[in-house]
Amino acid sequence: MLLALCTASLYTTTATAATSANAPDTLQVFVRDGCPHCRDAKLYLSELQRQQPQLKIVFRDVVQDPVALAELEARTRASGSWPPGVPTFVFGEHMMVGFSTPERSGPELLALLATLTPDPATSQPPQVADHVDTVLFGSLSAAAMGLPLFTLAIGLLDGFNPCATWVLLFLLSLLVRLHDRRRMALIAGTFVLVSGAVYYAFMAAWLNVFLLIGWSTPLRWSIAVVAVAIGAINVKDFFAFRQGPSLSIPESAHPGIYARARSVLRADAVAASLLSVAALAVVVNFVELLCTAGFPAVYTAVLTQHDLSPWQHYAYLGLYILGYIADDSLMVAVAVWTLGNHRLTEHGARWLKLIAGSVMLALGATLILRPEWLM
Repeated sequence: MLLALCTASLYTTTATAATSANAPDTLQVFVRDGCPHCRDAKLYLSELQRQQPQLKIVFRDVVQDPVALAELEARTRASGSWPPGVPTFVFGEHMMVGFSTPERSGPELLALLATLTPDPATSQPPQVADHVDTVLFGSLSAAAMGLPLFTLAIGLLDGFNPCATWVLLFLLSLLVRLHDRRRMALIAGTFVLVSGAVYYAFMAAWLNVFLLIGWSTPLRWSIAVVAVAIGAINVKDFFAFRQGPSLSIPESAHPGIYARARSVLRADAVAASLLSVAALAVVVNFVELLCTAGFPAVYTAVLTQHDLSPWQHYAYLGLYILGYIADDSLMVAVAVWTLGNHRLTEHGARWLKLIAGSVMLALGATLILRPEWLM
């Protein structure tokens, strides 16, 4: 009985709040905790309310309030501006999505508030801020336009990790002995593509974990600390290679990888070689997880903070993988064209670790000090 009363009380409270928010003279603002555009909108509205004390504003968090989320989705579908985004402003029957800066979005919001008593000479149709109006990659504002480039850059840098590079170059050094460009391209290309597919699945798992548990300050700090630790270890390896803790493929795993790589050449049929090299790619990706976990964890955490539909999240992961395999594809193309034999030296590995470690340190520090730069 007590549980029923509590449930009824909760429902009544939610319904009353929603009814109050839907009053025609009330500005509803759909927001989400951790959204930098929402924070900017709140600051602007706080100043606006000081100037217009009669203005009624209700903030509705779409994560904490399922009713608010359902209403936002319904209004977004009705307006034809799917997918939904935050912040979304609703005043009467009019809606505006997105907020960039007070200078840019302020006039649009004021025009929205003027729709309650429209003046035929000055009234404007409801506007949707262009920084969330996209076809594939979400917002077209300066902040969101940076996400595709950020994705490619981090993916490209991740692809230069010494663990994967060492294995690929060793495989290419064996394939050169075949003096068969077609077979070399097929086998090495299969290794790169399978590695990319396994890495995509690994990143999708990270993404789903962050989408499931949600973004929070403790999680942000945890990821930042891990990023700083990984970056510090990689930078340390530049000055003291393999001394102390190191994020590299362990020496104990080298003989097994060498044996699997050589088995690729011993296969008589091309199909058998392709199956062997695909198995090698899967094994190597699992062995090097600690070596490469930093960038995927940080990137997928950042990706979840952008208001994207599920398929857009996975499209961005695909873009990341394109960057990730770009350098490997280039190495394969050069080796096939020149039939050259190259190995990853300790000197080269040190520099790759220094570059990756420095970027990881910068990302970790940004998550701690200026997280909004990545959102």
